[in-house]
Amino acid sequence: MSDNNSKRYAIIVAGGSGKRFGSELPKQFLPLDGKAVLMRTIEKFDQAGATIVVVLPAEHQQMWIDMCKESNFAVTHTIANGGKTRFESVKNGIAAIEELADGDLVAVHDGVRPLASVELLSHCYSTAQETGSAIPVVNPSDSIRQVMNDGTSHQLLRSSLRTVQTPQTFRAELLKGAYDVKESPLFTDDASVVESAGHQVTLVEGEVTNIKITTPIDMIIATELIKNGTAC
Repeated sequence: MSDNNSKRYAIIVAGGSGKRFGSELPKQFLPLDGKAVLMRTIEKFDQAGATIVVVLPAEHQQMWIDMCKESNFAVTHTIANGGKTRFESVKNGIAAIEELADGDLVAVHDGVRPLASVELLSHCYSTAQETGSAIPVVNPSDSIRQVMNDGTSHQLLRSSLRTVQTPQTFRAELLKGAYDVKESPLFTDDASVVESAGHQVTLVEGEVTNIKITTPIDMIIATELIKNGTAC
């Protein structure tokens, strides 16, 4: 089903503490080729025509506001309170969209995935408009083994597996309804929440450059991708 009047929204979840990264500054605030990671992420969705909600822990919000002022970062966005879990954070992000209507489109994205192209974002929105959802995935490049409880392992067929990325994008009524439940340990991402509500999700081709900044090595890779024009 298609609706040309659908509005595009983005919920950007930015709840990292920086501890795993080994930094006192949360990784979403670290400079990436001269600009904070989170600012780069927000700019991409602004270019894709989305109304943006950034979900941040309460203790990081003033720091972010100050950073935006110091950097003259003027892209309009709403700040929502982060929850104790990603599920809670996304739920808070949904609640922060006051005029969300059935048929509107909502992309949920990691704040530390700053290199997703505008083309990918637009493709996710258009696919979700037609099918209800769009989940970007890429083929794993390494062989994969499953380790069993007894310590033994066996190989999994790599060609049948996909690595899941964000933005995971949905028609608003599917996402709102799916998140109107109690959190479950089985919810590993938004696709799993929507699937648990009985909806099948649509996979779309992601981008190998759409990396998640998790370790210092990721920052080095992302910087090089920007400098050589592979990502911008």
